Amino acid sequence: MDLAPVTFRPIGIVHSEHRSERHTPIQPVCAEGCSGRVEILDEYADGLEDIEGFSHIHLLYHLGRAGPARLKAVPFLDDLPRGIFATRSPWRPNALGLSLVRLVRREGVTLFIDEVDILDGTPLLDIKPYVARFDARERARCGWTDEVDARTFAERGSREGPLLPEPDQRHAPPAAGC
Repeated sequence: MDLAPVTFRPIGIVHSEHRSERHTPIQPVCAEGCSGRVEILDEYADGLEDIEGFSHIHLLYHLGRAGPARLKAVPFLDDLPRGIFATRSPWRPNALGLSLVRLVRREGVTLFIDEVDILDGTPLLDIKPYVARFDARERARCGWTDEVDARTFAERGSREGPLLPEPDQRHAPPAAGC
């Protein structure tokens, strides 16, 4: 199969208090109180009309500092290598990140957000509103994550959690044959 390359142009930039991966929350649900802002390029200002009516928005962004892609990774909630498409790991073939953040307010082309797990200076590719009737699924199965207990989630959700090893140990590329 021969597929043509796809090119994206950022629509803005994400600013946050997070300067390094080591101190960035692993998922937005673990990032309450971590605020930031999104600055949209002026040419996309009209696209922000009506966004204030939504409490949460999905941000799609480029994981430019994630490192090389891999097809298996050990997720933060597990100790076993999993297929990259069954994880939220940043080492994806196209380095795309997706975060659901809380929209606090809009001022012109700036969106003030909370529950931010995105590194400062990250290029923003798109914004979509969270719509519960479209995005929430009553009977969704969540694969291997359904087996993770609340204690493990609470402890590993923060990068400073007691059960989370150093990044170089936890996310080292899997051994050959994995």
